[in-house]
Amino acid sequence: MPLDDTPPLKPEFEKSAEGTQPKRRAPPYSFRLSQADRERLERDALGMSLAAYIRWRLFDPENPPPRQRGKVPVKDQQALSGLLAQLGKSHLSNNLNQLARAANSGSLPVSPDVEAALRHAAAEITAMRTLLIDALGLRDE
Repeated sequence: MPLDDTPPLKPEFEKSAEGTQPKRRAPPYSFRLSQADRERLERDALGMSLAAYIRWRLFDPENPPPRQRGKVPVKDQQALSGLLAQLGKSHLSNNLNQLARAANSGSLPVSPDVEAALRHAAAEITAMRTLLIDALGLRDE
């Protein structure tokens, strides 16, 4: 069929095709910092990207900073692997959920054996927390 004999497009299609050009992103804004200023920003950003940190400080400082994956590498991969292995073996989340349900319904019998088991579980959780803090190179605050 020749191009000049093509039927006109439906008006609805023409309306939906309007404005389908990709929108251009705003050009980036850059500025220079002294070495000391840059080091201070990186220190204050605490693992956030500098762009995210600056954007947060400029536009939303009243709210907590956005949660970001830290750019600080894992300090000790072996310790982190050990912690993840302990978590996998422990079925901790399921057990805690069952304990919480029993406590909320009032059906958790608090015998000396149950109390000892809870204290043991709390000690294991504390040990896992210490391992995680060490593996990630974080300070215990």
